Amino acid sequence: MNTVLVGGSPIGDGHPVVICAEGGINANGDVEIAKRMIDAAITSKCNSIKWQKRTIDVVYSPEELSRPRDSVFGNTNGDLKRGLEFGKEEYSELDEYCKPRGFTWWGSAWDEASVDFLAEFDVPCFKIASACLTDDNLLKHHRSYHKPIILSTGMSTEMQVDRAVEILGTDDLVLLHCSSVYPSDSHHLNLNCIPRMREKYQIPIGYSAHEKGLATTVAAVALGAVFVERHLTLDRTMWGSDQSSSVEPQGMARLTRDISEVEKALGDGVKRIHPDEVAISKKLRRVDTEKLEG
Repeated sequence: MNTVLVGGSPIGDGHPVVICAEGGINANGDVEIAKRMIDAAITSKCNSIKWQKRTIDVVYSPEELSRPRDSVFGNTNGDLKRGLEFGKEEYSELDEYCKPRGFTWWGSAWDEASVDFLAEFDVPCFKIASACLTDDNLLKHHRSYHKPIILSTGMSTEMQVDRAVEILGTDDLVLLHCSSVYPSDSHHLNLNCIPRMREKYQIPIGYSAHEKGLATTVAAVALGAVFVERHLTLDRTMWGSDQSSSVEPQGMARLTRDISEVEKALGDGVKRIHPDEVAISKKLRRVDTEKLEG
């Protein structure tokens, strides 16, 4: 199975699970909140943080943008979407905040202009959201930059994933199993897709999680996920549509710890006597079959 190198972190079998804090829109359009989220991701021992980038008037129809929706930014859905969006000035500030900390960031671009925007910052990879998986032209535009791609596969059939993989190719590609229900319940998750995808595509398979608890995300690692993405928030009670399906800093720290413990516990699958078992074996076993066989 191929290994994909992203921001100095190898993604694939035989390497530590790479954990990305999904910042998304949880900063609520506030750069200072975004900086605190970066700090929390670093403290929680995440490998990176990811944001979203959209050209609002391209991604949403005029009818959708004019739809009434109350928010701190105004009374329409367009007011909300534009208020949440970071521009060049904000991304430059966040980029400069990450650099001296040696911390990696990237983004998911929902349209071609947003891909170009992120490319100006020389991000180490592109993330493609589940909602964009069927946009052939957008997939091709991402690939034209010849950067690693991480593709979420929520709300998609196996045939749709096959087509996306055919367009992108398998070089420098990581697929993420995902449920696009926010927040997801356990019956939405279908985690057994992870070993199936590993066998079928023979490329690194990860997991993009939207559930409330941590146990099922850890289970995804036990099933073979080599990359994990979880939404990060400073406070799940904050205003915002994604906050309730996100993890607070203390929860993210527990998640990274538990994933590390599961990795240690998985081992290499070869049944053998552990050196620490030898003395116990001598104490408790009456018959040593190895001696008998010799």
